[in-house]
Amino acid sequence: MAEPIFFDSWLGMLRVVVVGLAAYAILILMLRLSGKRTLGKMNAFDLVVTVALGSTLATVLLNADVPLLEGILALALLVYLQFAITWLSVRFDGFENLIKSEPTLLVHDSRYLDATLRQQRVTREEIGAALRASGLSDISEARSVVLETDGSMTVIPRGPGP
Repeated sequence: MAEPIFFDSWLGMLRVVVVGLAAYAILILMLRLSGKRTLGKMNAFDLVVTVALGSTLATVLLNADVPLLEGILALALLVYLQFAITWLSVRFDGFENLIKSEPTLLVHDSRYLDATLRQQRVTREEIGAALRASGLSDISEARSVVLETDGSMTVIPRGPGP
């Protein structure tokens, strides 16, 4: 027999609503209890956890074979692991170095560091966009541009010179 495409049953619809409301409310509560850092400005590690949370929530919502309590336990485990990783990285420099990357200098003294641009897969056009977002119109107005650990770029303008 073919699987239903548009509608299966009212019970299935009710399950999605009830489980969705409960799982969503509990996820929000867990995120609030774990602190602002859990979903703060994201680095690559944070992005992976956030995607995993979304995937887990979707599985709990749409897969009737996953009971609500098992889904909540999976969400809680991901939030706890995120909290534990950030707790350890704040206390142990070596651990933080395993989890997070270092900021990278892309422009120095108004000159592109082309080897670094290639290594970080950043184009001059992307740097131009970061300059414009910072109110600068040309690379000569920037002392440096830094690729931050979260993927954003920080532009440091030239100060008033002699």
